[in-house]
Amino acid sequence: MFYTSEWALAMQSAYQTSSKPLLLLGYEGEELVGVASFATDPAGQHVNFLSATTADYCDFISCPQNRREFVNAVLSEIRTVNAASIALANLPDNSATITALEEVRRDHGLHLHRRPAYCCTQIELGTAEQREELRSALLRKKKLRRYLRELEREGPITVVHLQSAEKIHRALPGFADAHVARFRATNRTSSLSTPERRVFLEELAKRFADAPVVTLSMLMVGERPLAWNYGFQFQGTWFWYMPTFDSRQQQNSPGHCLLCRIVADACEDEEIKLVDLGLGAEGYKERFGNSVRNTTHVTLTHSSLRHLREVVRYRAVSVLRQSPRIENVARRMLHRTSQEKLGDVLAN
Repeated sequence: MFYTSEWALAMQSAYQTSSKPLLLLGYEGEELVGVASFATDPAGQHVNFLSATTADYCDFISCPQNRREFVNAVLSEIRTVNAASIALANLPDNSATITALEEVRRDHGLHLHRRPAYCCTQIELGTAEQREELRSALLRKKKLRRYLRELEREGPITVVHLQSAEKIHRALPGFADAHVARFRATNRTSSLSTPERRVFLEELAKRFADAPVVTLSMLMVGERPLAWNYGFQFQGTWFWYMPTFDSRQQQNSPGHCLLCRIVADACEDEEIKLVDLGLGAEGYKERFGNSVRNTTHVTLTHSSLRHLREVVRYRAVSVLRQSPRIENVARRMLHRTSQEKLGDVLAN
């Protein structure tokens, strides 16, 4: 899903003021054998995957047996743009790209730093018998039935999966507002606070208008949506990509109810083999999942100082995370510093 041309074009349309696409194509004769969909910052100093800020998985695209040669050619081409660093976020842990980078980076005078990124929980649906067992177990859960009973006091419950670009477009403002409100309630900033991300979601729905891929799922009480998931059904996988819910109904966990229903509906669709719960280590995902897919973040730079700074920063953060108490103190200090800087800006 994240490697499609539709995704890259939606990114280019939505983020054209903040990033400059850098599309590198590999050919053998006239045959296209590799694609690296990159972008640079406006100054051209930093190279990253075009979809790094939106995609759960990013990678070079080629046959694995050609990956080393293709990666080598890509690094040679990037060298001509004089970028200070290359940041490759969310590479699948088992990607042939990681080995290829480690093998060829010295030929280009590059320092490489690799660190774990995300653990992506997945639900493998299995055989027909396993699907039915999973579906029945989900719908029998006492907690789910209790939540549904409470919600039903306000009206009949339905779940809809919108795949029409027109219907998704009409439902997006409500979804986006709920996402922003949910993050604000937990003192965080939603990515949908920026117009670019909203444009990106609209562009995706438009570009996949002729295929049942983008799927905006909503749990409704009467005519009122209480939970949403902007997701995808693509090549046998249903993606739990961007969920949210009405914060006023938090005690009844409408988001949990919607996820249960999505998994149950996926179990009834023979074409769906996997439900991918995406980036993030939220506890509820572990309770649903039965497999994982890990991702890796790789940074490449010619500068020894920049490389050392990257390594030291990662190790410092790792130490902080081992001590929640110290991490909380550090977060409060950073928050206080940012507030003071904001105050200075407003005062001037």
